[in-house]
Amino acid sequence: MRKDFLAIADYSGEQITEMLNLAIQLKKEFLSQGNKPILEGKVLAMLFNKPSLRTRISFDMAMRHLGGDALFISPDEIGLGKRESIADVARVLSGYVQVIMARVFNHKHIIELAKWANIPVINGLSDYNHPCQAMADLLTIFEHFGKLKNINITYVGDGNNVALSLMHAAAKVGAHFSIASPKGYDLSEKAIDIGTSFARKSGSRLQFLQNPHEAIKDADVIYTDTWTSMGQEQEAKKREDIFPPFQVNSKLLKEANQGAIVMHCLPAHRGQEITDEVADGPQSKIFQQAHNRLHAQKAILVQLLTKD
Repeated sequence: MRKDFLAIADYSGEQITEMLNLAIQLKKEFLSQGNKPILEGKVLAMLFNKPSLRTRISFDMAMRHLGGDALFISPDEIGLGKRESIADVARVLSGYVQVIMARVFNHKHIIELAKWANIPVINGLSDYNHPCQAMADLLTIFEHFGKLKNINITYVGDGNNVALSLMHAAAKVGAHFSIASPKGYDLSEKAIDIGTSFARKSGSRLQFLQNPHEAIKDADVIYTDTWTSMGQEQEAKKREDIFPPFQVNSKLLKEANQGAIVMHCLPAHRGQEITDEVADGPQSKIFQQAHNRLHAQKAILVQLLTKD
């Protein structure tokens, strides 16, 4: 395994499957008797440039369940790359804790942290991707369908960091991925090229469309996310005028495969990208997906911090 967890693209399909199997094992153990304290004496430093509910609480509780501890460090306490250089922060923390998780705006900050730290660095989210979310997504899909190979995943909405990690994850494990985004809000060509290279090896099929009704045909999983991500607030009004045809609602859901599930990484702007009827409906896996952040991240931590 690699030293750091920065992007799904860094891992093979086999390594991703290995981590998912570990997440399943750790979740089963937790629900039956509680996890063994295999990370006793280990401390996670959590650096936040962006606020979070799921990332902060799930990582904190993951360390507690596994016998370790976690330290929350707010933006004002460090001023990553402003008050103190990223290189200095990485080298100082390397002498205090055993692993760093950072949730940042600029992906370059994650890369630089990993470059200078001599302990593992985990990408809790960056403007480029969201690999921890993708692991929880795969875990949720596997739990429902019992497999990932040839599952049809359709993402509807902005081609953002969540969509990118989901595409790369699907392509790595042989799931099919379609995305419908408004023109000008697509995934980047570079990300698509990388995903296409993964798909060739796994047998995954990728589609990039602008019509959500076309993309949703044969979908087993319908996935959406907020139209306006943190850092894009100045674009909110413009996006609210462009994205309504991409809302995941009951009418769109009926066009997918019977028994399709609905996913959203949260927080949700109900009434915009998703309706209450769908988010709270019988096909929604949104909260199981949120809870699986805890178990997927346990697997990531164990892989990075233990030899066996």
